[in-house]
Amino acid sequence: MSFPLLTATAAVPAVGAVLTAAVPAARRTGAKWLALLVSLATLVLAAVVWARFEPGGDRYQLTENHAWIKDFGVRYELGVDGIGVALIGLTALLIPFILLAGWHDADPLETSSKRWRPTQGFFALILMVEAMVILSFEATDVFLFYILFEAMLIPMYFLIGGFGDRAHTGSDENAAAQRSYAAVKFLLYNLVGGLIMLAAVIGLYVVAGNFSLTEITEARANGSLEMATSTERWLFLGFFFAFAVKAPLWPLHTWLPNAMGEATAPVAVLITAVVDKVGTFAMLRFCLGLFPEASKWATPAIVVLALISIVYGALLAVGQRDIKRLVAYASISHFGFIILGIFAMTSQGQSGATLYMVNHGISTAALMLVAGFLISRRGSRLIADYGGVQKVAPVLAGTFLIGGLATLSLPGLAPFVSEFLVLVGTYARYPVAGVIATTGIVLAALYTLVLYQRTMTGPVKEEVRALPDLRARELAVVVPLIAVLIFLGVFPKPLTDVVNPAVQYTMSDVQQKDPQPQIQNVEAAK
Repeated sequence: MSFPLLTATAAVPAVGAVLTAAVPAARRTGAKWLALLVSLATLVLAAVVWARFEPGGDRYQLTENHAWIKDFGVRYELGVDGIGVALIGLTALLIPFILLAGWHDADPLETSSKRWRPTQGFFALILMVEAMVILSFEATDVFLFYILFEAMLIPMYFLIGGFGDRAHTGSDENAAAQRSYAAVKFLLYNLVGGLIMLAAVIGLYVVAGNFSLTEITEARANGSLEMATSTERWLFLGFFFAFAVKAPLWPLHTWLPNAMGEATAPVAVLITAVVDKVGTFAMLRFCLGLFPEASKWATPAIVVLALISIVYGALLAVGQRDIKRLVAYASISHFGFIILGIFAMTSQGQSGATLYMVNHGISTAALMLVAGFLISRRGSRLIADYGGVQKVAPVLAGTFLIGGLATLSLPGLAPFVSEFLVLVGTYARYPVAGVIATTGIVLAALYTLVLYQRTMTGPVKEEVRALPDLRARELAVVVPLIAVLIFLGVFPKPLTDVVNPAVQYTMSDVQQKDPQPQIQNVEAAK
């Protein structure tokens, strides 16, 4: 039997989480280093997965298939396509930087309520989330995916509610209440979505007789499995609702600003750059793969919701006074672009959406982590409490600017390529939607540049006069992320080569072809 590479890629952080949690309380520095080494080992395994994946080969590769719950037809079935490989790489890349950025976020801190922060638990929970997210990108059994989809909520709940941002403007009691509210809201929203998805998963089993994604899609393709139109649409809505909550798509987005605002900056990155990608990934793999006709039926409504997310999220970002909530609303706008690209039903749109998942993860990590370093120095998340930072901490200000420019998709940085493909792919099939979506670009420039102007330029405020610049550990976090943003901005081919064949399979699932460009005959027009 060949080495179970996909299982190992998820098992290493899972075992590392258990070992990290078991480290004695007095050896919290050792627990940190153990967690970091485990995350680096996971990154190496993810690189091996990438190297062994053949873009021109079978749709699902490195497959593993074992009986699990025989009585219910549930199998431990894994496999990766190009989209899964790209997102596994993103997850494995970001976790070491998240751990480094949060190196001191869970150190013992005595507050007025005499509570202490368990360092080992913080790092163990992050590794456990990494294991579940990676395995969800690999799962080709629908029931296995559902279990992972729900299980990752538990460690995230504790990371949000138990390890909140120390830069809270209110009292300790108020901060704890806000964290608790954000964590419970996150959990309830996603649990409701998951319960609706569970009903759809059961319905799918009743119709198909198994949970295997590959078997169901093959049966649908060769005509041996037929679904009534109404059945397929109801099942699609059950899956899509859960994914739209996690994505998050308007109007199911309201948990995200609370969660990102109250969480530490590294946990906020974990939420929006890693965990939320499971929702958009699942739209491509499960919604379009299992329910192609229902996906086309729902496309007009989803395109409208995506456009609302783009414009609404950007407008609210413009009006924010809190740095972290501004990034949260900007992410809602960006997820609107991703979902728009997916349901544009063009190869450019879906390739752009997949690249957007990766590039948004890296750019948001760069911006949010630098913002976290800034907030930890000043002790405030309010934009009005800053001014003139670039004069006292020029490296911090410069990296913050590059992260912001990536967020507004400046040409030469990675997000530009993905946003351009989404817009081109959308315009080819839905010209009006493509035009409306471009307003998100204008608004992104507005909220990003205004944020930089108000925090980094102008007179130096007395409270920021003594702010130190980025330290060695912080530079080790930010510089590689910026280097990746620049590299993928000028040379996205390593990503597109892996992603494009998977997109063609998805287009085949929904039986769609790219619209032919309409070339006007100039002489005839005269």
